[in-house]
Amino acid sequence: MLSAKLDLFSSLHKRETAPFSIFRIYQALDHSVASSIRQSREGELSAVYAFEDGALASFEAAGEKGIKRIYDMPIAYWEAAARLLNEEKERYPEWSVTMPGLTDSQEKLERKTREIELADAVVCPSHFVMDSLPEQIKRTKTCAISHFGCHPDDKWTARKTPENGPLRLLFVGSLTQRKGLADIFEAVRRLNSRQIELVVLGSTVASMEFYRNQGVPFTYKSPRSNEGVLELMSACDIFILPSIVEGRALVQLEALGVGLPLIITPNTGGEDLIADDGSTGFSVPIRSPEAIAEKIDWFLGNRDKIDAMKSASKKRAQMITWPKYQQTLLQVIKTILGEP
Repeated sequence: MLSAKLDLFSSLHKRETAPFSIFRIYQALDHSVASSIRQSREGELSAVYAFEDGALASFEAAGEKGIKRIYDMPIAYWEAAARLLNEEKERYPEWSVTMPGLTDSQEKLERKTREIELADAVVCPSHFVMDSLPEQIKRTKTCAISHFGCHPDDKWTARKTPENGPLRLLFVGSLTQRKGLADIFEAVRRLNSRQIELVVLGSTVASMEFYRNQGVPFTYKSPRSNEGVLELMSACDIFILPSIVEGRALVQLEALGVGLPLIITPNTGGEDLIADDGSTGFSVPIRSPEAIAEKIDWFLGNRDKIDAMKSASKKRAQMITWPKYQQTLLQVIKTILGEP
């Protein structure tokens, strides 16, 4: 009986096609907004702001009434993302099971294409997302970057770095190669050091046996509240996220706000988080376990510098604010509407 109920629950929430999948619910919301747009009085609405996968019907309705359409791209454009993830499938065939984006339907991909074509403006959270847009879109649309901000919480501050014993290296996110987890495992395997404790927090995309079979020791932490994540961050020393495809990963902003120095790739969308002098961590190329291992090893050899980096990271987070994001976003909207 329990098995049957679980199968029913799974079928109702199955990716894309099931009636209660996020994709179908989002489509229903899009159609509801479109209906409201069509029922609006002349001049009542000046612009519609919508997100990827939930904009098509709204934008079509807005176009019928001459209303401006602003499109929020939270992650890299699908063509660029598909190329990168298919390359990862070639690098790590066994990890393809952790990348569900590879199975997006043609219907969903065509919807994404049509949405961005209908937009008058495209708002991106990072240079990585902006660079992923098709050249024709960048030539013919108003495209802007508005960086998500940090919200440092004085309640949580990274611990004092231990003089002895292992450094705690923290990864937070879904356990997928889209976020570079296989590269982390390979880097830790190469170092083979008892002076590193790899802590992995997030939802599994494959069985736990799959991850354990990678042959790398790690401490697994299950998903928890945001408060719980910040608490764990405060008990660690370094945050790592060598993602292949992101938009602007909020978790790296949270880690910086707690005071953790970072090891990230440009594809995390965190180009502004790494100080030029390296005081807040390091940016490494994607697909480079060698570079990741080198940076982890640097931390091991420079324990006396980590506490200063933690302080610098927290200070940098205080400079990257949500009000700045809001100001940039409002300016984009004003530009589209022709307002000063």
